[in-house]
Amino acid sequence: MIFVSVPFTLYPVPSKIVVMPEFIFDKWSDIYARRAVALRSSQIRDLFSVTSRPEIISFAGGQPYTKPVEATDIVSSTKEALDNDKETPLRYGGGEGQHGLRLHIIDFLKAENIKVHEDDVLVTVGAQQALDLVSKIFIDAGDIVLTESPSYVGALNAFLSFGAQIETVDLDNNGLKITALKEKLKKLKKKPKFLYTVPNYHNPAGVTLSNKRRHELIKLAKAEKLLIVEDNAYSMLGFENNVYPALKSLDENVIYLGTFSKIFFVPGARLGWVIAPKAILEKLSIAKQAADLCTGALSQSITEEYLHLRPWPKRAKQMSKIYEKKRDVMLKTLEKYFPKDARWTRPKGGFYVWVKLPYFVDTTQMLAEAINEKVAYVPGNNFYPNEEGKNYMRLSYCLPELKEIDEGIKRLAKVVKSRIELYRSFKKYR
Repeated sequence: MIFVSVPFTLYPVPSKIVVMPEFIFDKWSDIYARRAVALRSSQIRDLFSVTSRPEIISFAGGQPYTKPVEATDIVSSTKEALDNDKETPLRYGGGEGQHGLRLHIIDFLKAENIKVHEDDVLVTVGAQQALDLVSKIFIDAGDIVLTESPSYVGALNAFLSFGAQIETVDLDNNGLKITALKEKLKKLKKKPKFLYTVPNYHNPAGVTLSNKRRHELIKLAKAEKLLIVEDNAYSMLGFENNVYPALKSLDENVIYLGTFSKIFFVPGARLGWVIAPKAILEKLSIAKQAADLCTGALSQSITEEYLHLRPWPKRAKQMSKIYEKKRDVMLKTLEKYFPKDARWTRPKGGFYVWVKLPYFVDTTQMLAEAINEKVAYVPGNNFYPNEEGKNYMRLSYCLPELKEIDEGIKRLAKVVKSRIELYRSFKKYR
């Protein structure tokens, strides 16, 4: 049997951008592994070629704001790394990660009240690789994985690529609904392999798991012997003085994922980490050796020196203030420009606002029109394993400048209002 791959591409035409299917004849389709059929492209990555154009105001990707990172700091960090050790940064490294960088990670984890030793830390190529490794060692085709609804698209894609059956649990403004999780566990006929959760400043929903629910979740997980995978990419980007304990600090059996991309350095370095019980970490380390042997030594060395130059507590505080201002402008302009029947979350930190539009607005269909107005977002259906979320959109305020946020929301509101008016006009006269 021969299949035809049909990705969708955004093609520019004079003054307009339209969505057109790109047909690719695939003569190798009959020899792919079954798991390759489950692979799906991230629309966020697919949008990058369009959203990177200077005329587009993009609320699409979770690109950190890198302007505060001085190029001279990166140059001096690179020079320092090579002056200190001319050989290690240019060679293959140990599979677990470099000693100095792991010490920085341990220092960061102390602020989360997570006590670990160097041997408990595995440095990865971003937190995304950590998700892939967790999937590789736990998921067989047909295994159940629990996620929040909605959930991070990169996690969904990783789990689905290994054949997982994803079961979702609803969120509200206080994060994962523990009562809903209890009900889900009772209904399942098969024990789930793990629960994947983003407790702090959720991607995409922007909500935060309350302290009360954190303790309830740990209690439930212990009773049900449910493994928790905690993705804490945004933990240091809070805008208030509230302290939210990491789930890992409440239970040492939690698998904890972190990243340098969002707070400490630049995403181009592609560095993250995973903390796990020793038996699990050993399996993750072996799986990583099979994938890439080791994380790049040069990027580890440069990042280590950069963290000496710009200590992370000051950096985290600086970035939190920047993102808080951006969040405030986005919320203010949403109130100013968006229709009254739209709803959105009010994040206490992180990168994202989650917007709900009337049920009849399909944000995937609306995207091409938005790009014609030179503004972009991520349609909500990307954050579900099924066909849900069609009337939602994720807006990221982290990358645009303050004036761009105002103008971008104004443009987007025009598109949204046009869709709503069109529907109501059609309904009135049909």
